[in-house]
Amino acid sequence: MMRASEVSLFIDPDPDEVAAAAESGVPVIEIHTGSFADAVGEASRASELARIKAAVKQGLDLGLRVNAGHGLNYHNVQDVAVIPGITELNIGHAIIARAVFTALQEAVREMKSLMIETTPA
Repeated sequence: MMRASEVSLFIDPDPDEVAAAAESGVPVIEIHTGSFADAVGEASRASELARIKAAVKQGLDLGLRVNAGHGLNYHNVQDVAVIPGITELNIGHAIIARAVFTALQEAVREMKSLMIETTPA
């Protein structure tokens, strides 16, 4: 039996892009977190994080499943992991890069620990 592929759109945390994704009929969006990851300074980081939070909320309100990722690593993942409603974080690059020094099992364990310790109960 052949399963249908699920389509997801990788979009910036922009209200117009979230609305367009919902109008297109896709069931899943992935919010691009690269601008947050690259932000320099606390004010810039806070601004980018606020954009991500708003996009996640908007996506959920429109009935979409919301994922996030790009540029997330061991130093910034907690700020995004704590956002309610995100189904998945795409963090593979950070894990594989870390595994070069610690082995894959330890790299995964560390990332999982960081995400769990900030996740609301």
